[in-house]
Amino acid sequence: MEKLNIQEIAGRKMLLQTANIGISPVDWAVQYKEAVAAVLAEEGALLIRGLNIKSGEEFSRMLTLFFGSEPGAYTYRSTPRTSVEHNIYTASEYHPSETIPQHNENAYAHTWPLTIGFLCVQKAATMGNTPISDSRVAYAQIPADIREEFERKKVMYVRNYSDVDLPWTEVFQTTEKGEVEAFCKAHNIGFEWTETGLRTKQINQGVIQHPVTAEKLWFNQAHLFHVSSLQEDLQESLLDLLGEEFLPRNAYFGDGTPIDTEALSIIREVYDNTKFSFQWENQDLLLLDNMLFTHGREPFSGDRKVLVGMGRNYIPAS
Repeated sequence: MEKLNIQEIAGRKMLLQTANIGISPVDWAVQYKEAVAAVLAEEGALLIRGLNIKSGEEFSRMLTLFFGSEPGAYTYRSTPRTSVEHNIYTASEYHPSETIPQHNENAYAHTWPLTIGFLCVQKAATMGNTPISDSRVAYAQIPADIREEFERKKVMYVRNYSDVDLPWTEVFQTTEKGEVEAFCKAHNIGFEWTETGLRTKQINQGVIQHPVTAEKLWFNQAHLFHVSSLQEDLQESLLDLLGEEFLPRNAYFGDGTPIDTEALSIIREVYDNTKFSFQWENQDLLLLDNMLFTHGREPFSGDRKVLVGMGRNYIPAS
C-alpha cells in the first residue's frame, strides 16, 4: 500500500496536498482508500486539499470508499440542517454570528457515527473555520475529580421540543407520534407528551473507551446542552418564561442531580485551550474519527457552504 506524504498543521500530521492528480476524485479515492484509512486510524484526522469534488453524490461516493459504508442518515437531530442528496447534509444552519462550540457528533445520543466528513464548497469571506480538538487530550486535561464524577454518574439530557428550539417533527423526521414513541423505546429514551408537546430524557456516557484503541475519551455534550451554555440574559429570559422543567434542553447527571456550572466552565476552557484550526480552501475535504476528534465552527461573514456526511453508526456495548 502506497504511503501518503502527510504534512503538519499545528504540529499534527493531517494535511494531504493532491493538486493536479490527473484522475477523478472518486478514482483517486478508489486508489488511496486504504492509505487514507490508515492515516485516520493513526492520526484521527486528515485534511485532503486539491480534489475537485463536483456534487453531493460524488462526495457521498468518496465517503463510502473512505469509511467502508454509505453515509448514514441524520436521525434524532439536535441542529437544523438541510438534506442535499445521498445522506449528505448542510453543516448546522445557525446564524453566521454564532460560534458552535467543540463537540463530537451525536455524543448526546445512544448511537453516533464513528467517522464524519466535511466538504468546503464555498469558504466564508472572513473566518468561518472549523476548529477541531483531540478528545484524548481533553480527557487528560480535565481534572481527575470531574472526569471520575462524569464517568460514574453519566449524563442525562432533557429536551422539550418546541418552536423555541427544534420541534419534535424535525428532530424525529416524522409527524406521527407513534413513530416517535417507537424510536424512543428502541433507543432507551424516556418520553412523555406534555402540555407544550414532547419531553424526552436519555442517560448516556460521560467518558467512553474508543472501540479500536481502547483509550479513554471525553465524550458527551453536557457543556452544550446545559442551560449555562447560553448567554446570561437568554438564560434568565428562558427560565423566567418557561421555568427549568420546560427549558428546550438541559443536562444533569444520570442520577438527576445538578452538574456544577464551575465544572462545565472548566470543560469549556479545556476545549478552548486545546482546539486548533486551519483556513478553509474551496474543495477542502476534512475527515475525522468522530470519537477521537471534536469539531466546532467560528462565526463568519459572507456566503459559506460546508457539506457533511456521517459514517456508519456505532452502538456501544451495554
